[in-house]
Amino acid sequence: MTDNHSTPRRISRRTVLRGAGVAMALPWLESLPVWGYEPEAVEASGEFPKRFGVQFMACGIHPDHWWGKGQGADMELSRSLAPMESLKTKMNVIHGLFNKNSTGVGIHPGQTGNILSGASLQRGAELRGGISIDQVLANHLGQETAQPSMVLGCEQPITGYHETNFSMAYSSHVSWQNATSPVPMEVYPSLAFDSLFDNRSSRRNKSVLDRVKEQAASLSRQASAGDRSKLDEYLTSVREVEKRIERLRADQDKAVDRAKNRGKSLATMPRPDNGLPEDIREHMKLMCDIIAMAFQTDKTRFGTLLLCRDISGLFYPFLDVRSAHHSASHSDRSDDWEKISRYYCSQLAYLAGKLDAMPEGEGTVLDNSLLLWVNNMWSGSKHDSTKVPLLTAGGLGGTIKTGRTLDYSEKGDDNRKLCSLYLSIMNRMGVESKQFGDAETELAGL
Repeated sequence: MTDNHSTPRRISRRTVLRGAGVAMALPWLESLPVWGYEPEAVEASGEFPKRFGVQFMACGIHPDHWWGKGQGADMELSRSLAPMESLKTKMNVIHGLFNKNSTGVGIHPGQTGNILSGASLQRGAELRGGISIDQVLANHLGQETAQPSMVLGCEQPITGYHETNFSMAYSSHVSWQNATSPVPMEVYPSLAFDSLFDNRSSRRNKSVLDRVKEQAASLSRQASAGDRSKLDEYLTSVREVEKRIERLRADQDKAVDRAKNRGKSLATMPRPDNGLPEDIREHMKLMCDIIAMAFQTDKTRFGTLLLCRDISGLFYPFLDVRSAHHSASHSDRSDDWEKISRYYCSQLAYLAGKLDAMPEGEGTVLDNSLLLWVNNMWSGSKHDSTKVPLLTAGGLGGTIKTGRTLDYSEKGDDNRKLCSLYLSIMNRMGVESKQFGDAETELAGL
């Protein structure tokens, strides 16, 4: 890896271990100068990269159990938000924002395909919407990392048209590279893992750690005691994820053969016949782990994870819920739907917790990141998108105060635009803009 000496923002104390057909980026290591820069030169800037991550859940939440009250350590969280209890001083509960172009257009696809863009969506055969915030950021800042962005999903996209005459592509994708094209979404954990380590050779089934172990040992001998500990923890976490990936890789290879024999595409085959993890808990956890490692190693600074698509068919036997996701959402004040809502909040807690356990300078990777958890509607039974459930975690390098509950529901439509939040995020990440979607002003009070 090379560095452009004329671009101060690329000064980094990270390095890459290389082996046969693999490249493993490492976390920030304080004691090791990289690319000819001494540690003191980096410390003088006092800056770490800012990251932005999105988790998306569809079909609403339990409206009676989705709230926060108070501030800081005294913040009170509802039953569905309880998984965030240990991180509440590093989160914000944001209530009352809405996406105007997802209202009054009919249910489901028209409420989903613009959740990160705020664009007006076109009905019929031709897709037309807008670029999503994650891709705007990736287009401006993604050249600073090996991978501009990472877009993952835990459910296959679906095709066809909804009764509202919107394409189901809008229900299946939240990340859009332009007005007419969604970003291809990786749903297989093994392939997402491979992209993280550039693991594309004929030795793809061999351990990435085994291929870089000599370089890792040499690097460890040069590092301080603190960095050795950090390096050991990172390599251990990679090994743990890699072991979980091994079985899934074999399952995927078998699924590819089954699809060929049956003359079907994997996207049309049901889980687990399509090679996706049968247990959705393992699938989501792996995808969160991969994003966490990508942020930790600065492989990318933008990660979007579609936990479930709109009109989802996921099942939750581990919650003792019998109905599929979409069906369960039509009884959104039931105990079953509260369990599902809480489970999805736990995905934010898991990823935020992983990032908060990664030291970076005087803080953590979470402190230098912003995670956005968003849903396309408030009520699944009413398909009500006049406000959207939204949580954030992380302070984005000190640019966002945390430990707050922010309520915009009575501020008037001009002051509660979801795109105003996105505009605020863009400006605080250094992508200075005067407009995004339907917003021309930043979100007040953020």
